[in-house]
Amino acid sequence: MLKQLLQNKKKLFFISLGLVGLVLVRLFENELFYDPFLAFFKSEFHKKPLPEFNTFLLFINLLFRFLLNAFFSMIIIYAFFNDKILVRFAATLFLVFSIILLIVFFGLLHFASQPDYLILFYVRRFLIQPLFLILFVPAFYYQKINR
Repeated sequence: MLKQLLQNKKKLFFISLGLVGLVLVRLFENELFYDPFLAFFKSEFHKKPLPEFNTFLLFINLLFRFLLNAFFSMIIIYAFFNDKILVRFAATLFLVFSIILLIVFFGLLHFASQPDYLILFYVRRFLIQPLFLILFVPAFYYQKINR
């Protein structure tokens, strides 16, 4: 009983650590990351032209933010399921989705004469928010209970 209680405390600690990390990334997004689209998408952006941006800085900062969110998400997934194979699978999915989303995002920015702002908004949203965590945890839980 004591062992299970200590294990649950450890599990709760790591889940809390991951959640606090995700909240801190969101809370300090303006100070930590270069992203001219933060203010752009908070305004009435439908009739405005895209803001000026440095492609390299934007790429590095989006990638860094995605990796931070993925790291904290991996901590939460491992704490929930305690399965290294599942964490490796989730990390692979994060890697594949990050490559696809970054290509789509920068492809829309550079190759579309007038990109669809809503598609740009949602692709960027998947890059900067831990939405994959919200999708993966229920999916992995469902898979686990159906084994």
